[in-house]
Amino acid sequence: MTASRVRLHVEDTGGTGRPVVLIHGWPLSAESWKAQVPVLKDAGYRVVAYDRRGFGRSDTPADGYDYDTLADDLAGVINDLDLRDVTLVGFSMGGGEVARYIARHGEQRLHSVVFASAVPPYMLKTDDNPDGPLTQAKADEMKQGLERDRDTFFDGFTKDFFSANGELKVSEKERQEAIALCKQSDQTAALGCMKAFGTTDFREDLKKVTVPTLVLHGDSDGTVPYEGSGKRTHAAIAGSEAVVLKDAPHGCNASHAEQFNAALVAFLAK
Repeated sequence: MTASRVRLHVEDTGGTGRPVVLIHGWPLSAESWKAQVPVLKDAGYRVVAYDRRGFGRSDTPADGYDYDTLADDLAGVINDLDLRDVTLVGFSMGGGEVARYIARHGEQRLHSVVFASAVPPYMLKTDDNPDGPLTQAKADEMKQGLERDRDTFFDGFTKDFFSANGELKVSEKERQEAIALCKQSDQTAALGCMKAFGTTDFREDLKKVTVPTLVLHGDSDGTVPYEGSGKRTHAAIAGSEAVVLKDAPHGCNASHAEQFNAALVAFLAK
């Protein structure tokens, strides 16, 4: 372990079904999976969702906001509950935990994985990663915006998160609920994880993924564009499937919940 274990808020529907572990996006919490949990439970799965360290109802340590530690936190949840034959579903930043978990802990406990609107293989545009969808200037702008005024930043961020081609794809009530989740984040955690998802290279991690894999992404994702992320992850993992949701923004698990859930349940049934 790269950092000491911390207390994480974990929600577990229980039951004898095959476990599905949901790993939320930045800077939200397990609450952001509310459109998925009942559907998956009704389909017969044991659903486990947790708040990442520093977010939601979990502890907020001063450090540990790097992917090695976050993947070890995920391993702790899986091991503590003794989950086996697991499907990991990583949304946005959570897709990084999926990739890094496999690189650090192997696939012995896994059945399959899902990268949903996920940040791998490598967000930052660099000389050796020219297809990275995040420029250094944009990363700097995001960091400065969050440091300067959280409320203004989260207002703009959630508009982008749930918009496709300039049109908000959720209700204003749903967007305000997402803002409330954003505001639960610890500032140190929010900044640390922003750096982690923007600058971590998962290209070597993806080479270690051999279990069945679904890439699920919106075609109008302005936050983590499909061309620079999901499409490249699909190409990097032999035999992976890709489902691209039409006219769907980054937050497609909320905006296009019916299509998202149908694709997820169909994949889980395999």
